[in-house]
Amino acid sequence: MRFTDRSEAGRVLARTLAGESWTDPLVLGLARGGVPVAAEVASALGGELGVAVARKIGAPGQPEFGVGAVTAGGDPIFNEEAMTALGLTPEDMADTCEAERREAQRRLDLYGNGPMRLEDRDVLVVDDGLATGVTARAALREARGQNPRRLVLAVPVGAADSVRALSADADLVVCPHPRTDFRAVGRFYQHFDQTTDDQVIELLNRQH
Repeated sequence: MRFTDRSEAGRVLARTLAGESWTDPLVLGLARGGVPVAAEVASALGGELGVAVARKIGAPGQPEFGVGAVTAGGDPIFNEEAMTALGLTPEDMADTCEAERREAQRRLDLYGNGPMRLEDRDVLVVDDGLATGVTARAALREARGQNPRRLVLAVPVGAADSVRALSADADLVVCPHPRTDFRAVGRFYQHFDQTTDDQVIELLNRQH
């Protein structure tokens, strides 16, 4: 199973979500790759499109190896297994957390999406896939603090164990294609070019 691109993945995901009843839906695409997927979902559900930014916290000297994630306004989330394996504590990561928090805020300011009302709405956090789930968890926990009516994580494809684990952070997790052979999100797409900031801004502006 491979999607042509993120837009097709969004349409597949939207068809799965169409069977639910939604109250004033707000669809938050996880920047950046989740936004094209979320745009299709928002269009299909008649919902408002927004953006969520959660930044990976990279290990010291290994920035591509994520040990956690943080949003502009939420507490950092750590992968305890990875932290223990590397002998790290949250205090060790304080400077990195703060740098990534600032970057998350910079991106929110750049996208110009502004503060959005989550209270008493059905809020769907959407990404292009779910690997470890640490960035999705950070976004969900920040959203939960704003009292949504219902909090949903929706991804077109994901690691089956991560899909199960994230059910503790969302009222509903929707994943049409949970995979036990999951290794990387990109292998489930024919075209998986990096989504740019300009593309995110264009998609957000298209809805307003």
